[in-house]
Amino acid sequence: MPFTATVLTMFPEAFPGPLGVSLIGTAWREKGLWSLDTVDIRAFSTDTRGFLDDTPAGGGPGAVLKADVVARAVDSLPGPTNPSRGRPLLYMSARGRPLTQARVKEWAKADGIVVLCGRFEGVDQRVLDARGFEEVSVGDAVLAGGEAAAMVVIEACVRLIPGVLGAADSLSSESFEDGLLEHPQYTRPRTFEGLEIPEVLLSGDHKKVAKWREAQREETTRERRPDLWEAHLAKSQAKSAKLEEK
Repeated sequence: MPFTATVLTMFPEAFPGPLGVSLIGTAWREKGLWSLDTVDIRAFSTDTRGFLDDTPAGGGPGAVLKADVVARAVDSLPGPTNPSRGRPLLYMSARGRPLTQARVKEWAKADGIVVLCGRFEGVDQRVLDARGFEEVSVGDAVLAGGEAAAMVVIEACVRLIPGVLGAADSLSSESFEDGLLEHPQYTRPRTFEGLEIPEVLLSGDHKKVAKWREAQREETTRERRPDLWEAHLAKSQAKSAKLEEK
């Protein structure tokens, strides 16, 4: 069975979007290395007008997706959907735990993921709790709905499936793989608007290139992501301390 991403959404027409192009799309449509299913939440409304939402309990603006409607959509999925028995259930939410490469790597090992896309003010908390959804945030910003965020999570998982991107070694030096951001990249032409490719990259000395790239990764991480840099230093210090004990 290929890795299967199932999306519960009010707007199935939003998919596949960018998931259907380039190597990710080829791996799905032609190679069958993963599959994408969408479930229209609207189909599970029992309201004669097709309403999926209601006003927030306790008052306030906007509307909230109803627990019973979302539950019927989730329960319609074939096979096990409980995270402990099968695919993780993810709810895209600005208040969720931040998306990290480490979490993506764990999800990519599963048979697939089920992603719930909210709208309006969100989803009734009771269905999230009752069905075991994990809330996930793709950044400190609020979107109109979860569809774009769902595509981010799905692509992050799918690209780790063997055969999707081709060269496996290209994944090992990417940002976040070892706690550091990736080094800058260059290609021809050698000169662009007066700017040159760093000479070390043209030297043919692989050891010097590797040292330069590592230094660039450290500098970029220190400047742009001090949180990652502090974590990297702490990990390095702990590793050194353990070696000294031996």
